[in-house]
Amino acid sequence: MESFISLAIALLAAPLFPGIILKVKAFFAGKQGPPLLIKYYTLFKLLKKGSVYSNSTSFVFTLGPVISFASAVIVLFFFPFAGNAPIFSFHSDVIILFYIMGLGRFFTVIAALDTASPFEGMGAAREVFFSTIAELAIFTVLILFYRLTGSLSFSEYFIGETPISLVGVSGALIVFVVVSMFMVLLTENSRVPVDDPATHLELTMIHEVMILDHSGPDLAMIELGAFYKLYFYAAFVTHLIFPFVPANGPVMNTVIFLAIMAAVYATIGIVESIMARFKMNLVPKFIFTSFALVFFAAILTIGVIQ
Repeated sequence: MESFISLAIALLAAPLFPGIILKVKAFFAGKQGPPLLIKYYTLFKLLKKGSVYSNSTSFVFTLGPVISFASAVIVLFFFPFAGNAPIFSFHSDVIILFYIMGLGRFFTVIAALDTASPFEGMGAAREVFFSTIAELAIFTVLILFYRLTGSLSFSEYFIGETPISLVGVSGALIVFVVVSMFMVLLTENSRVPVDDPATHLELTMIHEVMILDHSGPDLAMIELGAFYKLYFYAAFVTHLIFPFVPANGPVMNTVIFLAIMAAVYATIGIVESIMARFKMNLVPKFIFTSFALVFFAAILTIGVIQ
């Protein structure tokens, strides 16, 4: 029952937490900012509208939002939120799930290319290039976790006999992983300093330029899928920070989980408030830094395990 409740919280609360980012950014700008429920309003508004399709698009354009949304939802079914067992789990599920998210990106990219728009093609090329570099960091993290636990499952990572966290035996190494995964979070979710979700300049956009032609329910699915994807990465970082053990009880674990999640989202808002987005030629260096951090931690595990 706790697993279904955690999943329900994830599905319902994912659009709420981005409101924290907007509130933090508004605070730094000396403004009141939009209400926390602004993303729900946006989704409902998009669902009420109709979708507009260009004559140059095919069924691929309409398939992109569906696959992108479905891939983000599937991943949530396999993650042990707040220390509760996931709905589904199997050996090596992490590899399959990260590739499922990659499948969602692939269909988003080909949907952008299907519009025959040079701007969307430009954004798609940038998205593929930067995400490819980010995969180096992600799979190095998986190699590191395999060395520590001997498993490739989210359940074994975070609710196994020795959950991976900052307070664990290898806590010093996990510091590098936390920083690296937070940088990957910013990259994979098109946040500052990699991308700016609030920009409206086609020449500087990465992810946003790929969905310029989407509208109505199609755009709502893309936005909701992006909220779920951000929620997953934030939950990943949260579990690295704090070990959710059964002794705390499901209620206390959920409260602590949501509090740390809010702190992670607030940190995103702080980063976006005190930093400008990088020039395009500096973005690969930023992503490679996340890989370098976790690669260094993986090398250090040789001494820790021995």
